[in-house]
Amino acid sequence: MTARLPLPPSLYADTAVAPVATPPLDVDKTASVAIVGGGYTGLSTALHLAEQGVEALVLEAQEPGWGASGNNGGHTNPGLKHDPDQIEADFGAELGRRMIDFAYGTTNFTHDLIGRYQIPCEARQNGTLRTAYNEASAAAIEATAKQCIRRGMPVTYLNREQLREMTGTDRYIGGMLDSRGGDLHPLSYARGLARAAISAGAKVHGETPALSLRRDGSRWRIETPRAIVHADKVLLATNGFTDDLWPALRRTIVPVFSSIAATAPLSDEVARSIMPTRPVLYESGHITVYYRIDQQNRLLMGGRGPMRWISAPNDVAYLMRYAERLWPQLKGVAWTHGWNSRLAITGDHYPHVHEPAEGVLISLGCNGRGVALSTAMGAQLARRLIGGARAEIDMPVTGIKPIPMHAFWPVGVTTAVIAGRVRDRLGI
Repeated sequence: MTARLPLPPSLYADTAVAPVATPPLDVDKTASVAIVGGGYTGLSTALHLAEQGVEALVLEAQEPGWGASGNNGGHTNPGLKHDPDQIEADFGAELGRRMIDFAYGTTNFTHDLIGRYQIPCEARQNGTLRTAYNEASAAAIEATAKQCIRRGMPVTYLNREQLREMTGTDRYIGGMLDSRGGDLHPLSYARGLARAAISAGAKVHGETPALSLRRDGSRWRIETPRAIVHADKVLLATNGFTDDLWPALRRTIVPVFSSIAATAPLSDEVARSIMPTRPVLYESGHITVYYRIDQQNRLLMGGRGPMRWISAPNDVAYLMRYAERLWPQLKGVAWTHGWNSRLAITGDHYPHVHEPAEGVLISLGCNGRGVALSTAMGAQLARRLIGGARAEIDMPVTGIKPIPMHAFWPVGVTTAVIAGRVRDRLGI
């Protein structure tokens, strides 16, 4: 038996809507599609399959949203890591264009889905700011903005004065605003997705880790602690918690901890002085810092922290110090929560979709953009699971390629974080 782990001690765990019942699987089952992983990708795929009358069964080791899906920054950001021109250069004009249209449409897709199912998750669509505090980063952001504007996207490039008005700090010299971005309560959203999937006819089982996966005649056999699942097709959607269920898959991503610290609710005056129009923001630096003010006036500051689990804001004291550097009026404000979770980084910083065997589909590697991207991927993956290889999706389907020297990633990540913080502090 696998003991259920409590949720990470986050602000979200203290304030989320109540979870829907997802009892452990304790009797053998058959299903058209078995999904391993109860985060946004798995739950959205289950929902979109169930909407089309396909029997979907989700196996989640803990509870829906236990991983990064319930513990992220809460930003719904459009796009991919790479610029549109780079995407087209990497994948060609036709697929590249589809990838761009899909990726930059993920936020509208997600907020539309939230509205359609009336998911109570504090969702807002007040825009995403990407900002720079040095000339090189500002030039790169301006180039991105021009590429987006050329394609007709609702993007605006902002100068120092405009950014000071929007953020209450003079730290930034340039940035871009994409009006399609927004935010939400991540754990409430995960629980709402689970509830929507179940209401549509999907089965979701918590405390049910997949222990083994193998072919068994014409179907796939998944062993869990209490029962066996036989399925025609399988989706693996484990992202930053990918293990050895499928050979070599774990070595295709680097699981990286991203940490968040949250203040107590700020006064209306202080909150208005920081982010009066309530966009979300992420910096273009060597080590990304991201933040937002939620609907209760709390400031949530996120960034790279220790490559281990944390449980208090003091574990990421640098985020609190940085917040006071941006807004001196925060000195003396109480910080109530500090937490983190693991997200998945790929070697090329693109999401990865694999089909390593007939009837097996894999999706992982959101590279820190998982809220909207993985939600929208659910519809894509459902289409592929229903239609097979003939059903084209708007992301490339590639082979599994382990990252070279993968065993050394913890040292590499820690070194990169330390070096990046130093370079950001020096402004180089």
